[in-house]
Amino acid sequence: MNTPHQQTFSFELFPPKTSEGMDKLKTAVKRLNAVGPRYFSCTYGAGGSTRARTFATVDWLRAQGIATAPHLACIGSEKDEIRDIVGHYIEHGIDRLVALRGDMPSGMGRAGLGTFRYANELVAFLREEYGDRFTIEVAAYPEFHPQARNAQADLENFKRKVEAGADTAITQYFYSAEAYFWFVEECQRMGIEVPIIPGVMPISNYAQLARFSDACGAEIPRWIRKRLEGYGDDTASIRSFGHEVVLELCQRLLDGDAPGLHFYTMNQSAPTLKLWRELGLPETRPQAQS
Repeated sequence: MNTPHQQTFSFELFPPKTSEGMDKLKTAVKRLNAVGPRYFSCTYGAGGSTRARTFATVDWLRAQGIATAPHLACIGSEKDEIRDIVGHYIEHGIDRLVALRGDMPSGMGRAGLGTFRYANELVAFLREEYGDRFTIEVAAYPEFHPQARNAQADLENFKRKVEAGADTAITQYFYSAEAYFWFVEECQRMGIEVPIIPGVMPISNYAQLARFSDACGAEIPRWIRKRLEGYGDDTASIRSFGHEVVLELCQRLLDGDAPGLHFYTMNQSAPTLKLWRELGLPETRPQAQS
């Protein structure tokens, strides 16, 4: 299909825990980067629990000349700590951040929440401190944040992040195109005009997907869950069915004028690249970033 230039296609990574994991990530990144994504994002653990590993991953990506958007989670952090982290990213030429509240680290009471309680406060701080130095991404939840009081409250929380200075949003993954389109329409009614880029999770391991979904509140439609459960340990069938489900979802999103796709790669290249190529997305390697 012909894809408009303004659409953004990007990949998410997580910082590996071992040297072997880092070697696998480097191999996956080289394969993924060959198709020319706009950037790679890299996750950051609750309360900075993966800070060193996130820095190592981001620094390696930048050393390869790859555009990178580190996640910046604020819960449990003070302003000086955020300044220190952002200073490191500025030194490495980072110009895009994914600003998040983050999950509460286990064992942390309310006294340990730090200066920032919500992502909109982090976004406002970044704008106050750094002006337009960064493109700021925030999270959106088409099926609503699991801790939100109700749907309207979650929409209002999202609007606060945008009004604080977010440039664009990336959604939690989902498997219902209707949930995404409804969410976008509701945002438009509320005057929210930033691009809301769908997050896409390829399906290759059902047990892992079910665990993630139960933790983050992402809905696996019953018909998909039952089909995946029915395959048992038949990995090939799980991957084949999962690929078709996600391929159809992506096509519906793009046909419905979604402003791009953000792939949660789980540090693997094959599932995402198969989707990329069957969707006919552009494969033009970007120029190296300085």
